[in-house]
Amino acid sequence: MNTESMYLYLTGGSALLMDLATGAGGWGHMHRRVLQISRNGHKKRQGASMGIGLSGNLRVCGPQRDSAEMPPQLPNGLNYSAKVVQGTLDSLPQAVREFVETNASLCQPECIHICNGSEEENQQLLREMEEQGTIKRLKKYDNCWLALTDPRDVARIESKTVIVTREQRDTVPIPKSGISQLGRWMSEGDFEKAFNARFPGCMKGRTMYVIPFSMGPLGSPLAKVGIELTDSPYVVASMRIMTRMGTPVLEALGDGEFVKCLHSVGCPLPLKKPLVNNWACNPEQTLIAHLPDRREIISFGSGYGGNSLLGKKCFALRMASRLAKEEGWLAEHMLILGITSPQGQKKYFAAAFPSACGKTNLAMMNPSLPGWKIECVGDDIAWMKFDQQGNLRAINPENGFFGVAPGTSVKTNPNAIKTIQRNTIFTNVAETSDGGVYWEGIDQPLAAGVKVTSWKNKDWTPEDGEPCAHPNSRFCTPASQCPIIDPAWEAPEGVPIEGIIFGGRRPAGVPLVYEALSWQHGVFVGAAMRSEATAAAEHKGKVIMHDPFAMRPFFGYNFGKYLAHWLSMAQRPAAKLPKIFHVNWFRKDKDGKFLWPGFGENSRVLEWMFNRINGKGGAKLTAIGYIPTEEALNLRGLGNVNTKELFDISREFWEKEAEDIQAYLEEQVNADLPPEIEREVQALKQRVSQM
Repeated sequence: MNTESMYLYLTGGSALLMDLATGAGGWGHMHRRVLQISRNGHKKRQGASMGIGLSGNLRVCGPQRDSAEMPPQLPNGLNYSAKVVQGTLDSLPQAVREFVETNASLCQPECIHICNGSEEENQQLLREMEEQGTIKRLKKYDNCWLALTDPRDVARIESKTVIVTREQRDTVPIPKSGISQLGRWMSEGDFEKAFNARFPGCMKGRTMYVIPFSMGPLGSPLAKVGIELTDSPYVVASMRIMTRMGTPVLEALGDGEFVKCLHSVGCPLPLKKPLVNNWACNPEQTLIAHLPDRREIISFGSGYGGNSLLGKKCFALRMASRLAKEEGWLAEHMLILGITSPQGQKKYFAAAFPSACGKTNLAMMNPSLPGWKIECVGDDIAWMKFDQQGNLRAINPENGFFGVAPGTSVKTNPNAIKTIQRNTIFTNVAETSDGGVYWEGIDQPLAAGVKVTSWKNKDWTPEDGEPCAHPNSRFCTPASQCPIIDPAWEAPEGVPIEGIIFGGRRPAGVPLVYEALSWQHGVFVGAAMRSEATAAAEHKGKVIMHDPFAMRPFFGYNFGKYLAHWLSMAQRPAAKLPKIFHVNWFRKDKDGKFLWPGFGENSRVLEWMFNRINGKGGAKLTAIGYIPTEEALNLRGLGNVNTKELFDISREFWEKEAEDIQAYLEEQVNADLPPEIEREVQALKQRVSQM
């Protein structure tokens, strides 16, 4: 349909007339095409959806959301005008265009900007945010920026993150008592009420940005496309780093399927109350919802990365794990690294650790062992699928690193420090008076006369007794800048995974490394993962939390079915199943000191795993799995390490551990626990009893 076209839709007996502005336009040009739409006397009725078709260069208001059972969300008597300021609606694939029109009509932005992903566009958005006071240029580095958020909007919020399905049991197992710890379900009815209370008119006075993005290298058979609509330029700039974003994605998509992502900070203009730190958010109304049956992610009220960069945990884990179950692959909270021996043989590992257990540090490690080389494919998420030859192929679906800043230093992660020197957006770190960044554990002395401003935008000194950077402060940086990025990190077919590593922060009882007895036992080891976390009430000290597969906050469907899906991989024809290992870098002695030096020395443990995969490397069978024999773990040049204590397996500890794991799985997974996992629990108890 050409730009002179006009649609007339008759909905519920009311005519919607539309004058169209005409004119040609292309990507990268600014257009001010005004579309006036007047809606009067529309009668809401169940199942009716309004449509306004638009062509050409217009910014659109369109059909209601595409579900037959949903009533229209727009109030009567709406007067609404919109401008397309970049791109053209004509250029969008039909389904994308309908998605944009539907939600523009609902959210009522002032402008629509179709993102092309260019450097010119990126710099324009960064300048606009700088002018608005949302971000600040860090003059010490090249194209680096600092955002300070409202202190109420600093992290993922599990209590407000839900999955919407018809049946509760599709989302979570029904626990024996209490509420599920394995996800939060919301009914379709409750979601509709919540949606209708939030989204109509939520983008008034703002620009709706249309972000076409690819999770995974464009053209990879493992990649998936999403379209995110957002009113946050911070989200656009961050998504450009974290995903492949822009016009090439639309060209690759064509008429293909995509995940629909809708995000609003929930602050229509004019504001009802002033912003804190010029950061738009609506904490009282925050909701992050996933509708897997409709391939939709809907987020409201938070600008923080994990809640607003919808390609990250929302799509790449919660939505993708559900897609993976349906399509026969795995979407996991795992780093991917390549390790090359002094002889030039290379293997790839995927590793799942809960937060604060060193995923990024391991993925970017400088190995201490001479002649060994580590390269990084990804630090957070792995999508894995068996190929026709039976190899488990993995891609990193992301394009950047969204890393926790505190604790990152030249000592702990020199490669991360090198990566973040340019083209990086920092959030909630401290700023130095010479235009640099600062945080706890940065391990760099301040130059004379340099002052620090904390993440709360206040002068800060170490004597203040509170951190200068928020504990969850972040850097958002391009993966391509990592000095040890793997040459195959964007290989469309993925890299072949030969080992899977689970791990957690366990101060007692769990040895440095052990190898699972089988694939089935390895799945049980993943299900039994536990890690030390700081209790919300500090005086309670540290607690050991269950975090199966490091996925507890990210399961997209019932964990019992997830376990069955993992177990089913063993039935794949010709599948070359990776060996499964468990590591614990964090065991302490009786004085509370770490028994293992960690960081680059962890390469010694990887060397043993490497040898085990090759059918070498001495191992001793124990009740919990295979551990290295004394001579099999290379400790040359390491100094005094108490390997006896590091590998001690206590019957008393493991009796209690087995009981705790059994109680958790029986309570939380209940009727959905696969019988194979029940058998593994009993087998562990049996082996421990015979120690």
